[in-house]
Amino acid sequence: MKIFLNGDSLTIGKTVKIAREKAKVGIDPSALPRLTAARDYVDNVSAKKTPVYGINTGFGKFSDVLVNEKDVKLLQKNLLLSHACGVGQPFDKEIVRGMLALRINALVGGHSGVKPDTLELMAQMLNLDIIPIIPEKGSLGASGDLAPLSHMALPLLGLGEVFYKGKITPTVEAFAKAGLVPVELTAKEGLALINGTQAMCSISALAAFDALNLLKTADIVASLTVEALTGITDAFDCRIHDLRGQKGQVSVADNLRKLLAGSNLTSRQGELRVQDAYTLRCIPQIHGASRDSLSYVSEIVERELNAVTDNPLIFHDTKECFSGGNFHGQYLSMAADYLAIAAASLANVSERRVERLVNPQLSNGLPAFLVREGGLNSGFMIPQYVAAALVGENKVLCHPASVDSIPSSANQEDHVSMGMTAARKARTVIENVTNVLGIELFCACQAAELRGVEKLSMAGKAVFDLVRNVVPFIDNDVYMSPLIKKCTDLVRSGNVVKIVESIVGKLK
Repeated sequence: MKIFLNGDSLTIGKTVKIAREKAKVGIDPSALPRLTAARDYVDNVSAKKTPVYGINTGFGKFSDVLVNEKDVKLLQKNLLLSHACGVGQPFDKEIVRGMLALRINALVGGHSGVKPDTLELMAQMLNLDIIPIIPEKGSLGASGDLAPLSHMALPLLGLGEVFYKGKITPTVEAFAKAGLVPVELTAKEGLALINGTQAMCSISALAAFDALNLLKTADIVASLTVEALTGITDAFDCRIHDLRGQKGQVSVADNLRKLLAGSNLTSRQGELRVQDAYTLRCIPQIHGASRDSLSYVSEIVERELNAVTDNPLIFHDTKECFSGGNFHGQYLSMAADYLAIAAASLANVSERRVERLVNPQLSNGLPAFLVREGGLNSGFMIPQYVAAALVGENKVLCHPASVDSIPSSANQEDHVSMGMTAARKARTVIENVTNVLGIELFCACQAAELRGVEKLSMAGKAVFDLVRNVVPFIDNDVYMSPLIKKCTDLVRSGNVVKIVESIVGKLK
């Protein structure tokens, strides 16, 4: 599969295919006239003495300094060298692959003045899996992700280091082996490559994809816990949820009715008790709010995938060039903060369901910590601690980054978004949520076996069997960490959803 980048049709799904599945990319042929016209405009401006930001001037606070025509190429190289000053561990390759694809997509619209050859080299790097080494820290998310994108752009000049065939390799060596030739950047190209939101957007797109994929799994795992705790199904009656009319809530309630159909473990109102605690009774309201929030976030991210975020922007049809602020990451910063909060809510309620499963005062008759011979065995006591630790960490990470700002560039850039911080912490939150759901899945299957597997709904039994293929019933204490990882890997894989949908049909 080859994905052609044209500046207006990239989706989160396509981004994931490029970033994770290494789908090949190409420059849409329709972009060539736009790219050529914009390039011609830049060349004409750079030959004149009239200052135009980014073409023949310095950058940031140096925007009033006119640069001599003979130094324009050196200006672009100096820009990348001076701005490539990130620190920390390298980004995962999938994030950098996403960055390359998104930057190409932002430039093919022909509003930045980048030569077609430069974009073609970026596409070749993706297709040959020659991926720049980019430190993960150093972006304020205001004049774009300047430091990360500078590290991304350095290899285009044959500088810096890349991942190549499983090793960190000097770019010049990797290019020689792959048959690639570095480019020489001309007027405005360096700035065009680094002025944008593509680092935080790549992280946000991958995080949003992962969070959206957790939604159905969260409903499935919760339904297994409802069965294990003999939950009351009346709370999921469609008439209750239709009266409120919140889309996500209605969808979750519909899912739960499908998932619990045929269960001989669940109860009706008044049979065993009048009503359940909120962590069971309010699953549609809690999960539903996360669903609708994540839907909003994904809309923001998908618009940004196709956004032109350079500065200044060239309008070659009218031969004009305007300085603006499309590089500012406030949209993504707030969206990533919201993404983290919406995902963390799924873990909050999941951990509380785990507590109900392991606590004999709350579990409606299950043995303490889900083990028959307690005392000699601790059973599932500490997995709940781990879930609580992850939820506690999420609460710290969910402090919004987007409300902060530290002025930079001698106060020329006097409001910054902190969008990179927001995106990076959202990614960590989602990994924590995945682990908490894995712990709940592990505990719920243990509890279901104690209750009687034969009483599970068809969907519940299918999930139980899937889990039992990788982890056993715990009768006596064992090394728990590898088993939790196996359950978490099941959550991450999407196989829990696939097996259920093969039985009950498509979930919402």
